[in-house]
Amino acid sequence: MLINNLHKLKIFLASLLLSVTACGVQKGNDSNTRTTFSDPSAPIGNKTLTVPQVVSPILDVWMRDAFIMYGPDGNYYLTGTTATPDRVFPEGRVHCWDFNDGLYMWKSKDMKNWESMGLIWSFDTDAADWQKKGKPLKAGAVSPNNDPLDSLYRAVWAPELHYIASQKKWMIIACLNGGGGSFILESTSGLPQGPYINIEGNATAPIYENIDASLFEDDNGEVYVVAHNHYIAKMKPDLSDIAEPYRKFIETPYDPEPYIEGVYMTKHDGKYQLLQTVWSVLKPDGDYTYVRDDRKDLKSLHSYDVVVAESDNIYGPYGPRYPAIIEGGHNNIFTDGNGDLWSSTFFNPRGTMGTRYPVTCRPAVVPVKWENGKLMPDSDRANKFYSSYN
Repeated sequence: MLINNLHKLKIFLASLLLSVTACGVQKGNDSNTRTTFSDPSAPIGNKTLTVPQVVSPILDVWMRDAFIMYGPDGNYYLTGTTATPDRVFPEGRVHCWDFNDGLYMWKSKDMKNWESMGLIWSFDTDAADWQKKGKPLKAGAVSPNNDPLDSLYRAVWAPELHYIASQKKWMIIACLNGGGGSFILESTSGLPQGPYINIEGNATAPIYENIDASLFEDDNGEVYVVAHNHYIAKMKPDLSDIAEPYRKFIETPYDPEPYIEGVYMTKHDGKYQLLQTVWSVLKPDGDYTYVRDDRKDLKSLHSYDVVVAESDNIYGPYGPRYPAIIEGGHNNIFTDGNGDLWSSTFFNPRGTMGTRYPVTCRPAVVPVKWENGKLMPDSDRANKFYSSYN
């Protein structure tokens, strides 16, 4: 899965030739070697771009990385990173940093009343040997939130349910904690609840070696693995494996590039939209930025934001990123039965904003819209939806 040296060279040369845009920042004196960077300014306080305050949990279940899709059967389906329901946590602080028992799913007709479909994929009964293995933890280990951890890393994170319309297949892409990698499952029943089995590409090892992979089906039915924000690979026509080595997106990065996660791809007006999640941090001068020292700025984290970049070609080059949904990170975009656009969210407990939420780690929906070619929350629809929420 490593990118070969020739391809690296091609990517490097292409990145040097990215055109200068109004939102970009240039560096270098030689006009033939100028690199364009995205503006790292984080517009914290901009209510137009922030998840509306009326947005609240749609289901009282502990969940991170909420993912919602509208199926061809007229139901909405919800998945996400969950905790084992009967697990007893010290001090009652629920989390999923170390282990859980598998994948859960819920469905709804209106995004307000949700029915549990239970455990649809279990480590104990459905996982391959490499997925069951896990990774031992040292005694006394704690999470980034200082939650006490158990003895083993073996949790499934960030599951996404995708209906591949061109093949009428239900598929799930998810990842394992502790460096376990990402994998893809296919429903053997033709139903969203499975049962699910590993595709050939990850029968004995992960299909991608990092976390937070996603799937994207193009207009022509071609399907891609969009992997941990900076990589992509087309899948084989039968979706049994990837058909090419992972290649790096040609992007307009920040300078320097911080840690980014929660990747998702969609399409609007014939252009590819690459959604990524990045933390805003408070600068000494009182402004906010997406450029940070990933090792030193943990106490300066402010909000978990969605940024978007656009391209005519799925592999890039992608233009400058712009802030789209402040506080709405690690989301997905979906269209409802009326053709309206929504985003999932989950109220990340970390950062300054996490301390202000009445409740964290719960799934919710944010109405969104395209305005002047850019994605942003739709406050009017949010007020209407949540005013009638029971």
